[in-house]
Amino acid sequence: MKNNIIIKIIIGGLLFNSFCGHAQKTVLEVDAAKTITKIKPTMFGLFFEDINFAADGGLYAEMIKNRSFEFDKPLMGWEQPNTKRSSLNMNSGVATPIKVLENKNNSNFCRILVNDPKGYEIINEGFRGMGVKKDAKYNLSLKAANHEGGIKKIIIQFIDKDKKVIGETNIIPTSNEWKNYSAQFTATQTEVKAKLRITFEGRGTIDLDMISVFPEDTWKNRKNGLRKDIVQLLYDMKPGFLRFPGGCIVEGRTLADRYQWKKSVGEVENRRTMINRWNMEFSHKQTPDYFQSFGLGFYEYFQLSEDIGATPLPILSCGMACQYNSGELASMEELDPYVQDALDLIEFANGSVNTVWGKLRSDMGHPKPFNLKFIGVGNEQWGPAYIERFVVFEKAIKVKYPNITIVSGSGPSPNGEFFEFGMQELKKLNAELIDEHYYESPKWFRENATRYDKYDRKGPKIFAGEYAAQSVSGANPNNRNNWECAFSEAAFMTGLERNAEVVNMTSYAPLMAHEEAWQWTPDMIWFNNLTAFGSANYYVQQLFSTNKGTDLLAITKDGKAVTGENNLYASAVKDVDKKEVIIKLVNTSAEKQEVEVLLKGEKLASKGSIITLSSPNSQDENTFSEPKKISPKETEYKLKGDKAIVNLQAFSVTVLKLKLVN
Repeated sequence: MKNNIIIKIIIGGLLFNSFCGHAQKTVLEVDAAKTITKIKPTMFGLFFEDINFAADGGLYAEMIKNRSFEFDKPLMGWEQPNTKRSSLNMNSGVATPIKVLENKNNSNFCRILVNDPKGYEIINEGFRGMGVKKDAKYNLSLKAANHEGGIKKIIIQFIDKDKKVIGETNIIPTSNEWKNYSAQFTATQTEVKAKLRITFEGRGTIDLDMISVFPEDTWKNRKNGLRKDIVQLLYDMKPGFLRFPGGCIVEGRTLADRYQWKKSVGEVENRRTMINRWNMEFSHKQTPDYFQSFGLGFYEYFQLSEDIGATPLPILSCGMACQYNSGELASMEELDPYVQDALDLIEFANGSVNTVWGKLRSDMGHPKPFNLKFIGVGNEQWGPAYIERFVVFEKAIKVKYPNITIVSGSGPSPNGEFFEFGMQELKKLNAELIDEHYYESPKWFRENATRYDKYDRKGPKIFAGEYAAQSVSGANPNNRNNWECAFSEAAFMTGLERNAEVVNMTSYAPLMAHEEAWQWTPDMIWFNNLTAFGSANYYVQQLFSTNKGTDLLAITKDGKAVTGENNLYASAVKDVDKKEVIIKLVNTSAEKQEVEVLLKGEKLASKGSIITLSSPNSQDENTFSEPKKISPKETEYKLKGDKAIVNLQAFSVTVLKLKLVN
């Protein structure tokens, strides 16, 4: 049955009614003159976690895997096709990893014996290959020590799957001692799975370390930079905040492999490589070659936040390893170093150049403070042990930095014993901002648009820190980024927006995934070595983030919020800076709905715009071959006699933007 809906808006004191057919009328009312609450600039943001090869092999533009031979297997990622284990390899050569005990951060290098330069080569496979583009320039750097000058030249080449050379440069190693070398070369063809081959002229022994290749065209052309296409997708979200570095990556499977921010700053070559906690977590996608070089570290996260206009939100370990893994605890007597890490991080971000950590930030290239306002204590820990440790962190941080807002957590689920206990205890503590997570079915998201309607307006504020509709079930490898998941999230997000008095921050998770090296689905952004695209979920998030407004308005039916009756969800805001009223309408029905829009309390210009995100098939999704199959379509919108008639497509998210006249 066709649904006919009327939104009643009163303009300049005049009431307009319009009816479509003889079906039951749905009347929605908006008062654009009455602000319910101010919307936080942080309302819609981004959550980054190094899962799915999101950092090394993804956002971080380094193309060499295991560039400093620091993986548990030091030659992982490197091949010697002409070298045999049971041979002296007199017709080629051999690479041997050497450990230097006095250098704990970069303890390994590679010693290469070249017996026959015509037969020996060493090849790096990259992160499921290397994406190179025709005519693009690439910057190579390495450290070398050329024993007795036996090696006359190092030849570096991109090769394709057929070993055809598609880019070449060389280095002349001039010193017996360690020395840094660099060169630039250009790719002669586009290849998604190129490799890097190194060959030699001369015979003898040479030591190599920190072999690195970056595209010249990184974000802002920075050395040690980020992939430009991926950052552009983040920038286009206009996010209010960037949460980093995770997620469970913060906790580690054990405390020894937790994320320690101090090991991710300073000179890149002195950042200690560590195994990634997601490498063997799921039997459906084990990735033993998943490590963290920390080339993308806390300084780069802060810098990225600044670049994309987002408030930084770092999350730190509270002395609890992942409770799904070892659940290891630092005793209360051993908690001081963890607390000090938090205090030192605030100094690193905000301290003057005369402080220890502020000076390091300045030495790294950013004398100006990063203006950190938030810090998270723990990821999604639960139980009495978390509350006990949170109290210690909160006291120490507030004594020294009373203006920093502290994010706490309510556990991994939106309900149940862990959640109820955490919320109860955090409310007793007058917690400022509580992080809630939900990985549930699309139906759950549609049914929970009212989740925050009855939350205490005077209680703790909410950070909806991780959420995504799961098409099959949580952590299932068959989950899809389909349209039903996306529009169901949109329905839920109208509830987040309607409750901006309580909900101050929200972010989808996980943020991104490599096409061939993912562990978790669904994900907002997908990429391979050459391209990246936003899922339908990405475009839902973008629509809300770029149209969040400054003031929350009421949009009601018979005085009640629009929360799924007749499969319609709605929220409304005003942007006082852009002088717009923005109405978001989500139709989760398989039928079209007709809407007539009028507005109370404000005068409107005759022209506005309408943005539609829709697909007739709820199982549709964006892909590498059709990256914008489901993407926003914006057109001019004209009021007709002060009436705005909107035809909502089946399965659609619609944003109506009307200009204010004042």
